[in-house]
Amino acid sequence: MKVKPKTREDGRERADGRRPDELRAPRVRLDYFDFADGSALIEMGKTKVVAAATIDEKVPPFLKGTGTGWVTAEYAMLPCSTEKRTMRERNQSRISGRTQEIQRLVGRALRTVTDLAGLGERTVIIDCDVLQADGSTRVASVTAGCVALALALKKLLDLRLIDRMPLLHLVAGVSVGLVKGQPLLDLAYDEDSTAELDMNVIETDRGELVEVQAGAERNPFSRKELFDLLKLADRGIARLIQAQKSALKKKSMLFMAYGIKERDR
Repeated sequence: MKVKPKTREDGRERADGRRPDELRAPRVRLDYFDFADGSALIEMGKTKVVAAATIDEKVPPFLKGTGTGWVTAEYAMLPCSTEKRTMRERNQSRISGRTQEIQRLVGRALRTVTDLAGLGERTVIIDCDVLQADGSTRVASVTAGCVALALALKKLLDLRLIDRMPLLHLVAGVSVGLVKGQPLLDLAYDEDSTAELDMNVIETDRGELVEVQAGAERNPFSRKELFDLLKLADRGIARLIQAQKSALKKKSMLFMAYGIKERDR
């Protein structure tokens, strides 16, 4: 059943009644799984993604003997996470190009904020599973994956298997786009599927860009539109990182050191 759009006082319409620059309220739950080395569930509207971290005391062959660790990710959508059942990719001959792209994106994003030498010769595997999808699942996977990684690295530190915290910064992602010429923050599926421009932005807690994925669906876009959307993403990511920090600092005051620094924005 489709939700009838609500008209706000400012005249803008989004299916869930949000303003164009309004983020779906993020909710972060720690320790979603009992047996993971670190796990987190993030909910943004109807989108729900859980990330679990597993510590493996070995590294890929190309890193053996280097003293350097690795962070990698896997991504999957549960069959009933979408309106129409999504087939499990294990039942197909190979995983889709989309899944491979998202896995690499999450892995890259998390490696950029991790001191891999400080990790030692071990691998942290981040499993991202979409419980329910309503747009922006790849950036939600980065946001949840960072929290799961932080908890796993804190466990290594508590066990004195490492002598310093390898997580250098928090990292989070958000989607932005142009829908009927209107810049929107945090696209839900109905917006994402009709956007003239869809962009995913990933940043650190210092406001540094990690990755920007942007593509026009119909017409070229201007640099001004690009920069305006980046500014819109900045505001959304600042709130997401604050949500990450608020959840993590309940676990340990160690995480007070992370978060948006106004002088760096």
